[in-house]
Amino acid sequence: MNIPLAERMRPKSLEEYVGQEHLIGPKGGLTPILQSGNLPSMILWGPPGTGKTTLARLLALQKERHFYQLSAINSGVKEIREILQKADQTGGLFSNKSPLLFIDEIHRFSKSQQDSLLGAVENGSVTLIGATTENPSFEVINALLSRCQVYVLNPLNKLQLQKLLSNALHHDVEIKNKKIEILEDDALLKVSRGDARKLLSALELVINSSTEPIKINNALVLEKVQ
Repeated sequence: MNIPLAERMRPKSLEEYVGQEHLIGPKGGLTPILQSGNLPSMILWGPPGTGKTTLARLLALQKERHFYQLSAINSGVKEIREILQKADQTGGLFSNKSPLLFIDEIHRFSKSQQDSLLGAVENGSVTLIGATTENPSFEVINALLSRCQVYVLNPLNKLQLQKLLSNALHHDVEIKNKKIEILEDDALLKVSRGDARKLLSALELVINSSTEPIKINNALVLEKVQ
């Protein structure tokens, strides 16, 4: 199976996570939570490619929580209830810590679908982490929103994007041994628009459609990335 570069480079620990220092840096909003034994239900609000899914997975790993994931695009009340039932059965796997339920694009859930989460979130049988690209104040029902902390994720800045490029070239198992040099990165950074997934996808496209040695400049990126 051909795993995309963005997936291969997904951080395995919070130390590898790039960006969102206002949340997980020394004075970050999530830092006291990471240092404590608690993990509240929360909504992660930010543009695509800013690390919402990765952060949820790493929080589950850090807190030793069983991790369940649903996408609001293809899940309904039935799927939610099945997951909640599983969560009840597996809640004791990690020292009686409640499992973590991650719901991607939670803003796409209807009111009834969001309502079906309330009981489990309120009684603590699951810890909910919802990810959304839309303002949760308008897209998440008040009853659920009032039970969650809201954290905002920002688009990645130039230095963070450049760090991702460097990490990929030096650490990815499939490209680190290839002859690749980035002479200019302006076009790569521009097409990414602060989105880590777009950045790494563009880099991979340029590499896969070029012959070694590969010298990446703006003209080459614009030629390969439509």
